[in-house]
Amino acid sequence: MIIELGHYALVLALATCLVVSILPVIGARRGDAAMMAVATTGTYAMFLLIGFSFAVLTYGYVVSDFSVQNVYENSHSLKPMIYKVSGVWGNHEGSMLLWVLILAFFSAMVAFFGTNLPDRLKANVLAVQAWITTAFTLFILLTSNPFIRLSPIPAEGQDLNPVLQDIGLAIHPPLLYLGYVGFSVCFSFAIAALMDGRIDAAWARWVRPWTLAAWVFLTAGISMGSYWAYYELGWGGWWFWDPVENASFMPWLAGTALLHSALVMEKRDALKIWTVLLAIIAFSLSLLGTFLVRSGVLTSVHAFATDPTRGVFILGILVIFIGGAFTLFALRAPMLKAGGLFQPISREGALVLNNLILTVSTASVLIGTLYPLLLETLTGEKISVGPPFFNITFGLLMIPLLLAVPFGPFLAWKRGDLLAALQRLYVAAALSLVLGLGLWYAQNGGPVMAVAGLALAFFVMGGAIADLWYRAGFGKHPLSTAWSRLKGLPRSAFGTALAHFGMGVTVLGVVAVTTFETETVVEMKPGMTAEAGGYVVTFDGIRAATGPNYTEDQGHFTIREGGVEVADVWSSKRLYTARQMPTTEAGIVTFGFSQLYVSLGDPMADGGIVVRIWWKPWILCIWYGTIVMMAGGIVSLSDRRLRVGAPKRAKVAAKPTLEAAE
Repeated sequence: MIIELGHYALVLALATCLVVSILPVIGARRGDAAMMAVATTGTYAMFLLIGFSFAVLTYGYVVSDFSVQNVYENSHSLKPMIYKVSGVWGNHEGSMLLWVLILAFFSAMVAFFGTNLPDRLKANVLAVQAWITTAFTLFILLTSNPFIRLSPIPAEGQDLNPVLQDIGLAIHPPLLYLGYVGFSVCFSFAIAALMDGRIDAAWARWVRPWTLAAWVFLTAGISMGSYWAYYELGWGGWWFWDPVENASFMPWLAGTALLHSALVMEKRDALKIWTVLLAIIAFSLSLLGTFLVRSGVLTSVHAFATDPTRGVFILGILVIFIGGAFTLFALRAPMLKAGGLFQPISREGALVLNNLILTVSTASVLIGTLYPLLLETLTGEKISVGPPFFNITFGLLMIPLLLAVPFGPFLAWKRGDLLAALQRLYVAAALSLVLGLGLWYAQNGGPVMAVAGLALAFFVMGGAIADLWYRAGFGKHPLSTAWSRLKGLPRSAFGTALAHFGMGVTVLGVVAVTTFETETVVEMKPGMTAEAGGYVVTFDGIRAATGPNYTEDQGHFTIREGGVEVADVWSSKRLYTARQMPTTEAGIVTFGFSQLYVSLGDPMADGGIVVRIWWKPWILCIWYGTIVMMAGGIVSLSDRRLRVGAPKRAKVAAKPTLEAAE
């Protein structure tokens, strides 16, 4: 009975979505406060109903209710509890319900935190959110119902896909969806602004926190997914330019551009039309990613195998929302004021350059991802666009962007002084070159061009430190005064510096591991050794083991340096009994920022086994950098000026304060 209640709650949520989709818009047109107020109460009701529906499905997984087809196909009574819960979104139907739940959650957050929004704008934003929620709730009920019953009731479930039975995949999808769906708020603000035909700096100030929150979550989701693929799939790589990886990366690039564009709009009342367009593009790319994963047009470890009717339905949603948004933009954009002017050499100019490179990079990834699909659809010819294309096109575009990042904070608004910025950064540039050469030498050389890549990574980090250094006045004021000035800087300044520093750390990891990693593939028998990264790896043998819902063969390796044992590691091959699917569990040992990665291959007829050993220097910097970037976003969000958005009008004029003057 409780399963039927969850289904019924989802139907009620759809009805509520329809009400919130229509009445507030009419109220905004008529200036009817009561009708506009429906948006807030209806949004709360919508969130509670969808939340209840999701909780019911989760209950079905927790108690292993195999009368529910979705539970039967994706769970097993012997599965650990954490994977029973994560199994809720480890399939198409459940993950779509989570997608809609997060969408309703963001709508509820807008209703809760949007008390200082103009009533008309708030009503329109929540109505647009309800339009999106209506479309996807209808999609679930018509094509992807997770509450379908089975009769007779199976005695046991078919288990969850083994590669999804990992803590990384328990965390990765919710984080990714929080990023994907978070951009829906920016999209809704853009559509609401176009409906009113009015946009200003206050609009940018309202949009920026939501953009930043979505960007932080999407960064976390992509980073978690990358690390999961690295350690779980046993292939030794951290990014493959898989089409579904690209589907999450493109909204991240567009969202990064939107963050910087909204800053220009808020501070200088410029780039208005462009910022609105980016808000539409960021969420449009999120919808495109949803289509690619769920339409069945891609074959990927990340993709859900679904029937074509679902793909057609989502394609219809894309056409309506993306096509409708761009049509509305084409009609309304000419009526919007373009905003303030500025010189090319200025902070605005640096941010425009940032936007241009990021959008061109997004376009290059989009073309490389969709071109094979379009060609196959039109001609039947199958081609592959792989890492070499993306590495060249995307890598070359990133070089000027990374060079420009440290300069932006040192340029004044409207008209900047490039020579003055160079004078402030020459020390950081010199130190970066020295550090790049030092790391290159410490890794026993390699391609000379690697020095430039390493130096560029250190330059981005040094530029972030230099920004705070000069803002505080170190070297210009007494130490106590400079320290006091540093502590008094707004949190958004620290957030920006952290985000830029984290980017430099990630670039350092990418360049170092790409340049200096080594791979050894060897057939080993007990007692045999192999060398990697200055360490001697000894194969000690294999033992059989049994887990809750799998059997495995575990290989034990002892790691020595200079004849002294420094670590040991287990690497295994598992077989999940319910699905009879094998997986590889790599053995990974960490030394500082570097890792030794051991993966078991196929057994040989003579009793040996193929072993792959990678030495991956500085690879952890890739993910540590993303953590620092996320920390920068969170610190910026904690800035009161960003957190509260545009302030309410004061009823009584007050004396100007230092804070107001700033």
